[in-house]
Amino acid sequence: MLKNKMRIGADVGGTFTDVVLETEGGIFSTKVLTTYESPEIGILQGINAVIADSGTDLSELDSFIHGTTLATNALISRTGARTAFVTTKGFRDTVEMRTESRFEQYDLNLELPTPLIERKDRYVLSERISADGSVLLPFDETEAKNLINLLSSEENRYEAVAIGFIHSYMNGRHESLFQKMLLDQLPNMKVSISSEVSPQMREFERFNTVCANAYVQPMIASYLERLKTKLADAGAKCDIHLIHSGGGLISIESAIKFPVRLIESGPAGGAIFASEIAARHGIDAALSYDMGGTTAKICLIDEQSPRSAKTFEVARTHRFTKGSGMPISIPVIEMIEIGAGGGSIANIDALKQIRVGPLSAGSEPGPAAYGLGGSLATVTDANILLGRISPETFGADDINLLPEESRKALLADVAEPLGINVENAAIGIIEVVDENMANAARVHAVENGRDVSQYSMIAFGGGAPLHASRLCDKLEIERLLIPPGAGVGSAIGFLRTPFSYEALKSFYVSIENFDHESVNQLLNDLTSEATEFVMEASNENFSVESLIVERCAFIRYAGQGWEIAVPLENTIFDHLGIELLNNKFEKTYEEHFGRAIEGLQIEVVGWSVKVTSPRPEIEKTVSVTSENIVTSDRKRIIYDPVKDSEVDASIFERENLNPGDCVMGPAIIVENQTTTWISSEKKSSVQQDNCLLVTKKTETAE
Repeated sequence: MLKNKMRIGADVGGTFTDVVLETEGGIFSTKVLTTYESPEIGILQGINAVIADSGTDLSELDSFIHGTTLATNALISRTGARTAFVTTKGFRDTVEMRTESRFEQYDLNLELPTPLIERKDRYVLSERISADGSVLLPFDETEAKNLINLLSSEENRYEAVAIGFIHSYMNGRHESLFQKMLLDQLPNMKVSISSEVSPQMREFERFNTVCANAYVQPMIASYLERLKTKLADAGAKCDIHLIHSGGGLISIESAIKFPVRLIESGPAGGAIFASEIAARHGIDAALSYDMGGTTAKICLIDEQSPRSAKTFEVARTHRFTKGSGMPISIPVIEMIEIGAGGGSIANIDALKQIRVGPLSAGSEPGPAAYGLGGSLATVTDANILLGRISPETFGADDINLLPEESRKALLADVAEPLGINVENAAIGIIEVVDENMANAARVHAVENGRDVSQYSMIAFGGGAPLHASRLCDKLEIERLLIPPGAGVGSAIGFLRTPFSYEALKSFYVSIENFDHESVNQLLNDLTSEATEFVMEASNENFSVESLIVERCAFIRYAGQGWEIAVPLENTIFDHLGIELLNNKFEKTYEEHFGRAIEGLQIEVVGWSVKVTSPRPEIEKTVSVTSENIVTSDRKRIIYDPVKDSEVDASIFERENLNPGDCVMGPAIIVENQTTTWISSEKKSSVQQDNCLLVTKKTETAE
């Protein structure tokens, strides 16, 4: 992370665009509605607001860090470029056939997700690389030229081409040759090759990844170029950096080349933000809970670092069922994302049950209370009706809430169909969305072999502080932290993100017949690749010697279908290194599955090297031991789900609370961009770093 004097982080979400300006004088932030057609408009609105508040000038800006959901939304809504996919003859239908696994094993009428690229847009060439990288069938340039003529015809009008040949992760020469021929004839075409985008085995995942990269590349390139131009026209002279899904910063040039790495970029910033809070408070097991206007994101943070993976899914078709989406093979911070945000739409199903999400009102037209044309009942409308959100303290400066519109929407969509009053309809919506988030957290923890009740929760985002207290009750979590700036936590996380890049490559080697020379050369190549990306993105503000290098091997027993990640020492492999690798794998395997398996051959199928810029040491905060109980004359009637009744809650301004102050529930703590709900059975103590620590009341406190 660079120690710049003036930096801006901008997080474009499904409902709000969060902009944070950090200067030597402090942090300034704002929320504006996301402008879907041209996200850069909302960004500039937010920038103008924080620049005006800070009394600075945009020309003084040292760094602009950006995260966007544009790539994710394009994949989900299928609004990307017209794209062709070229693959090896015989593998045209790989992206449609998928794998042998079925996400609903007993559903005889199972409908598989539609491939991103239709069959009529998929083409083949007669070439073949073997699994060891040798050439089985040479590349036919004459056939390739004929195909290029077909791709360039007026009839097709392709904007992008994805190239994925079988086993190209071992030898990408044929892909590179065809890419060069394409660009020689069609220099304006966006061309992606799988050996660069995702040099990993498993052709279904690799082909999907390169198709996704090509599919969103024209849109992302156009958007980032517009953003760059408009920032320059506004007076900014700084570099633009993008946060990638693995939780690091890359240059705008790298983002344009590999836009698929921008998927989940915003949530990654939130995980980085929560990790810093966990490190500051010495929490080794933290649950990051980020609830915005469209979705909620939950991430496990162990040993003050978010869990990571090398594959994930987007656009799941069967309501978050694993295997029902589009697999993407890139490094990513592992989290679960559900349609449970402030804008999530509530309705009644055929069984007369309240359902919330995954559809969202977004920013256009937004919840009914926004008065922007939305008429459907949402979570935000329910919170307003129950007194948990006040129009006077709502965080978005350009929105004047209309509580009566919330009442109308809840009455029409929920109350009247169920034959209940509006208040009970609102209670039902809040309880359903809280239970949805609790279930998602439980499932995510179980899938990772963790007991969620042993974690501390760190809540941020515009909606999370409102729901976190109830969520902790459901998950039996005893400790909740609400950081300063929680409403724009992901954008603040951007400013805490280091420059980093993870290079991966599949390369098979057995422990019994370990090829030292090839493995050492591969790791050196991956290190050089990742280092080059980091140095380019940071404009060489760091020395190569100061960079942090983390290596990892993906290992399994022979015959197994998947592998586990095993960290490696940053040393050259020799006979001793192989023995250590074997021991590390067995120990890691025991941690995952209870015991190692004797007598089976061990094999490594993939390798990764992550290079990260040095990060400043995080200053530990001292827990507050004394509590100064504060009171407030301001009151509001608010529904408390713990007591299942209305309570007379105190209202506090967060900016007026000091370290050592203690707020007894029921209470709400209001601030810019969010509101924290403290239930009747809990209290909130202000820590030395101004975090709110929410815990159960003691008997003496009660």
